[in-house]
Amino acid sequence: MSKPQRRGKLRNPPRARTYAYVAVVVVLLVAGASGAYVYLNHSSSSSTSTSTSGAFVNNSCTPATTTSTTSSSTGTNGTYALICTNLGLIEVQLFPTDAPKTVANFVSLANSGFYSDLVWHRIVPGFVIQAGDPTTKNGGGNRSTWGQGTSGTSVPFENSTLRNTAGTIAMASTGAGVGGSSQFYINLVDNSASLDGKYAVFGQVINGMSVVNALASVATFTSQTSPEYQQPVMPSDAYIVSVTIQSQP
Repeated sequence: MSKPQRRGKLRNPPRARTYAYVAVVVVLLVAGASGAYVYLNHSSSSSTSTSTSGAFVNNSCTPATTTSTTSSSTGTNGTYALICTNLGLIEVQLFPTDAPKTVANFVSLANSGFYSDLVWHRIVPGFVIQAGDPTTKNGGGNRSTWGQGTSGTSVPFENSTLRNTAGTIAMASTGAGVGGSSQFYINLVDNSASLDGKYAVFGQVINGMSVVNALASVATFTSQTSPEYQQPVMPSDAYIVSVTIQSQP
């Protein structure tokens, strides 16, 4: 995936001293350097931030406590990704039959260690959480460029019958129907109406949605005018420790 999209005017529920606004969901895409992400319009109170750097402490993942969900995909079983995060383990069933090139790319990057220590650089409660930008490694780099990095590989868009329902994992890209690279997102809710046919779904969380939701709840920058908009205030609050591929759950 590549560069993040421009945010719109969706307002979040207020915190101290902010007014409540009616939420409006808008998905806008902005062509970017190497890949883009699906972006939900979202804004709130302003904040400032400073860049951080240095290796994360790779905490061991704890077993997910949520009940496994049944996938509706027609894809074959046998390919699973264990996404170890600082808040716990997310177990994903991948669907190589439905999205063979997308899954092959994700598996290759995971096996190379590409996803280790990357930040969930885009967190939008009620929409998605997103990761896979190498410039977020260890929470370092220029935060104003987070969301623009790729692995250097390019995967063509694979449209299938898979839906952007809650718990599905899909590739982010520079635009609707455009291939991705390394960035991916996990749907927090059913986003089928706005995202189906635009971004390639290639897997389903079968265990650990409680972890996904916990990551979606960390503090983020909420000012649309800030370069760090929708990024976690503390990168160490939401990052991937590692992604392991295996043949069984």
